[in-house]
Amino acid sequence: MKKIKVVIVEDDQEIRKLVEEILSYEPDIEFVRSYSNGDNFLKAFNEITCDVVLMDINMPGKNGIECIAEAKPKKPEVQFLISTVFENPQYIFNALCSGATGYLIKNTTGDHLVAAIREVMHGGSPMSTQIARLVVSSFTAKPTGGVHDGQLTTREKEILDLLAGGLMYKEIASRKNISVETVRKHARNIYEKLQVTTRMEAIQKVYPKGQ
Repeated sequence: MKKIKVVIVEDDQEIRKLVEEILSYEPDIEFVRSYSNGDNFLKAFNEITCDVVLMDINMPGKNGIECIAEAKPKKPEVQFLISTVFENPQYIFNALCSGATGYLIKNTTGDHLVAAIREVMHGGSPMSTQIARLVVSSFTAKPTGGVHDGQLTTREKEILDLLAGGLMYKEIASRKNISVETVRKHARNIYEKLQVTTRMEAIQKVYPKGQ
């Protein structure tokens, strides 16, 4: 079984150690190493072999958003998950625009964090429920002209609503009584039909900006 290789970039030593411990119990996840600031991470990034980077925002030197913007173009295949205390909508949108795939609040449970790491490796864009609400609250509930009637099936619309609500694939599968793989298939179909690649892009495509 190929393990998911994870790097942590976090200036709080207690949080770093806690996350390392959480990951150590997961048989399919391998902790690679951690960095206490973005500058050291960027210096080492070209030599690192990893799949997912857990990135704090507020750190000495370059912040997490700046780090992602600089690192992502070098290795587009690496997935960046923001893990922070900030719930400011501007931080969220800046992080997603810089190349972050998901955005989690630091009070997220260990189980939720691990699920987010797995989901991001299967094409998902995990967000804490609080973050998803902030994202959705900036949009209205009416479809845009860019989404044609009948473009999405009823089930796909249901899945997209749940994705917009911040639910993980596993949670959607449980709620809809279907397999996680079926949820992934629906998500892939939704993204293909909307010509997008992430959950955030799908929400922006389906819901216009609020006035």
